[in-house]
Amino acid sequence: MILSLRPASAVWLAIAASLAVPAQAQEAGTDQAAPPSASPAPAATTRSTFLPEDFARFAPRSALDMARQVPGFSIRSGDGARGLGQADTNVLVNGRRISGKSNGPVEALRRISAEDVVRLELVDGASLDIGGLTGQVLNVVTGSSGRITGQFRYSPEQRSFGTPARLLNGSVALAGGGAKSEWTLALRNESNRRGNEGIEQVFDGTGALTALRDEQANFNTDRVSLSGSFTRSADNGNVLNLTGQTQGFFFRETEISRQNTPGAPIDRVRNLRRTEDEFNFELGADYEFAAGPGRLKLIAYHRYEDSPFTNAVVTTFTGGGAPQGSLFVQDADEAETILRSEYTLRAGGGNLVAAVEGVRNFLEINSALDVRDSAGVLQPAPLPGASDRVDEDRIDAGLTFSRALAANLQLQLSAGGEYSRLSQAGPQGLTRTFWRPKGFAALDWKVSPALNLAGRAERVVGQLDFFDFIASVDLDQDREDVSNANLVPEQSWVYELEASWRLGPLGNLTVSGFLEDISDIVDQIPIEGGGQAPGNLPSARFYGIESNATLLSDGLGWKGTRLDLAANWATSAVRDPLLGNVREVSGNDLFSFNLNFRHDIPSTDWAFGGDTGWEKNARQVRLDEISLNQPSFAFASAFVENKDVAGMTLRARVGNLLDQRDRFSRTVFTDRAAGQIAFSERRDRRFGTIFTFDVEGSF
Repeated sequence: MILSLRPASAVWLAIAASLAVPAQAQEAGTDQAAPPSASPAPAATTRSTFLPEDFARFAPRSALDMARQVPGFSIRSGDGARGLGQADTNVLVNGRRISGKSNGPVEALRRISAEDVVRLELVDGASLDIGGLTGQVLNVVTGSSGRITGQFRYSPEQRSFGTPARLLNGSVALAGGGAKSEWTLALRNESNRRGNEGIEQVFDGTGALTALRDEQANFNTDRVSLSGSFTRSADNGNVLNLTGQTQGFFFRETEISRQNTPGAPIDRVRNLRRTEDEFNFELGADYEFAAGPGRLKLIAYHRYEDSPFTNAVVTTFTGGGAPQGSLFVQDADEAETILRSEYTLRAGGGNLVAAVEGVRNFLEINSALDVRDSAGVLQPAPLPGASDRVDEDRIDAGLTFSRALAANLQLQLSAGGEYSRLSQAGPQGLTRTFWRPKGFAALDWKVSPALNLAGRAERVVGQLDFFDFIASVDLDQDREDVSNANLVPEQSWVYELEASWRLGPLGNLTVSGFLEDISDIVDQIPIEGGGQAPGNLPSARFYGIESNATLLSDGLGWKGTRLDLAANWATSAVRDPLLGNVREVSGNDLFSFNLNFRHDIPSTDWAFGGDTGWEKNARQVRLDEISLNQPSFAFASAFVENKDVAGMTLRARVGNLLDQRDRFSRTVFTDRAAGQIAFSERRDRRFGTIFTFDVEGSF
């Protein structure tokens, strides 16, 4: 694969190459304001090691606080891969994967007290006995302090207008254990009170302004969760891990739209309301023990979710008359059950892992659509295929071999396949079976003490969204997707190349490139018999560059300043099923940029800083519509904090300093192939300044 670097990335590469020096260990007793600086890698498989004192300047309360400050590293939470299969995150705890999905690495690290962290290691993914890991992987090594410790966070927030105060966002976590066991428990509410307001303009097919809409929206969410973990290591080396989480998600959206023709008073008011009251739980367990010449690991996982959802639109008229509108009600039950075994043994000068996994998934939906008649009374309306059930049974098997080809070169190979049966229960349902080969090859090369290269080529089978099989409506945008029983899983070849430089006291830089060739990509397609829905197109291609850099001022003689930069660029190509032209894949993320600045004032408990970010998105394309959700440039915030107010960290933040606005536009066609426009809309909404106060402490 040939990667074409953009000019900005090329500049970063040149700077890194000129500055790259071996990382130096932070000496005991140095000023706490000094930035984290990795100690020399003790082995070819370990790139850098960080101790808790390396992060003292940030006053961390949890392992997650430390992980987020590792120079040049960003946590990858997972991409929703099928089953458990190969690892799809870049975080381990004590060298082991976390047997969870929504209760994954971020949640696990959040529950671990900073007091229980022994060290953090950046290691070569291909050197581990865990399939799917390539490039730099963070291993968080913990050890129980022998007593119960805790941490808490509280984060109220208020916007300058339009939304109620956020008063119930916070968490409390406990951790404990002994010489052979560790446990964590956390109660958390992820709460948001968001909103925006502004004018939406409506134009007819000729571009003439036909309507104005003065709109105000509110989006209120609360995600309340109780999660925990338990680990026990026996004297004979057997290891038991248990994880669990139960969660409630409560969502309320309201929008009021006062509408009029240009130059005329308001003649109608439209009210939109969406609600969801979701309950879910997740349980994971694994047990590892010696068996014959190797070790056997047995893994079990189960997740269930119930999601009642409503969507209602009502339009009333100032001149009287019956209201117009619709009501869509849906109740979705879904579950996933996984049993997996992994057997690891020494073979061929390396490690061999044989894995077998069985999975059962289902989604069952019951939906109803009511439409108001001429008298304004809700009446049942037909929506074929909106109540249905989709089931998948799957078995996956594979062999993964890893070994060192040289002291500084690690190889990992994997080959396998999966067999699946996919069925839909409705009148248009089908039962189909699939055989899909899978595998990968990965290399990690330690070129020098300061430079690591990693490459990977992989055959991937994608995970279908079962909701795409079942008919649905969006009352807000007046969209309808019919049922499509012919969906098949995507398959792709993925090629990745990563370079990571340690710049010593100046920081760290990681640049990676990727290319993905996809077969049977899911996009919006016409359905035989009429209508449109998500379906498969023959092929698509994605490629791009991702970069993360941490720059530290201490190496320049100015203590306490840190810059974290992340820039991602991607593009794609797919052939439009209606026009036949090549375009971006619908909704692709094209570009994003984030810059975080922090300065810890030496010899004090004070720090200040800020961040800014911007992203560019591709258009969403339907057969009869093209839309774009693109915020204005850019979002920026600032903070000031004190790290020791009665042992707590207090932080004040102000967000949206550049007055970023939410912008949305769409064009609806009577015939997109002929370019005949029915109408278009342009929305520009402000959401004000955001004031947040954070309180963090330990006990």
